[in-house]
Amino acid sequence: MSFTLVLILIGALLLLVIGINVLQQQRERAEAERRTEFARQRAIIDETEVVLSNTGMMPCSTNIVLVLYRRVQDALQAATAASNGQQQADYQRRLADINNQITTLQSGQPQTPPIENFKLPDNDKQILALVQTLKKLKAILRAEHNKGKVDPNIFAQEESRIDSLQLRINVDSMLSRARAASFMKQYGSSKQMVTKALATLHAIKAQTPNDPFIARKVDEAKLLLDEIMGAQKQSEPRVAKSKNEDDDIDMLFQPKKKW
Repeated sequence: MSFTLVLILIGALLLLVIGINVLQQQRERAEAERRTEFARQRAIIDETEVVLSNTGMMPCSTNIVLVLYRRVQDALQAATAASNGQQQADYQRRLADINNQITTLQSGQPQTPPIENFKLPDNDKQILALVQTLKKLKAILRAEHNKGKVDPNIFAQEESRIDSLQLRINVDSMLSRARAASFMKQYGSSKQMVTKALATLHAIKAQTPNDPFIARKVDEAKLLLDEIMGAQKQSEPRVAKSKNEDDDIDMLFQPKKKW
């Protein structure tokens, strides 16, 4: 009888140990999932806030800013649920702030600043940051649209604005580099960049023939190409003249022939 009781107690202890191990593994798995989800939401928040901080470099509409704010809002809600303690309190405070910002933006008059007056920054570092921001902004817009969180009309309008800004940056950058190369008398590289810019402009013009930016930049690129060709032609006679002068000097000081 006592032996049977011992076996029962041993079996019960084994079941208890197994149960504790299972519960511990479940808690560890849940904690790992919580940390993974929190890290994912924090990465979304950080990426979106970087894009928001750079929107001042370009003409952004109210619609696109709201898309970014709501993305941060969703991520903050998920991060709050996946955090605890002081960390959770911090995210709750940030969530309240973003809610107020969204309410303020929605209550104001929608703004869609024109992109015709957009000018490329002079600083190369700022240009790079702008290019990266537009690339991320376009990816975010598409992701939010695929989730059904962006109206199709707003998506089409904002994607078109981003495409137009990317085009302007690309063309302005090529023309700017062409001018710099021409100033350094690197006429071959300069002509190549202008030709590439013209090819890009003509390809876009076939799709949007009434875009005033395209027509203006086509004229600007053609004028720049004429200037480069003229500067190249002016440099060639000087080189030839210099060569002729060297030949005259060589003939003057060469040994005289005896007849």
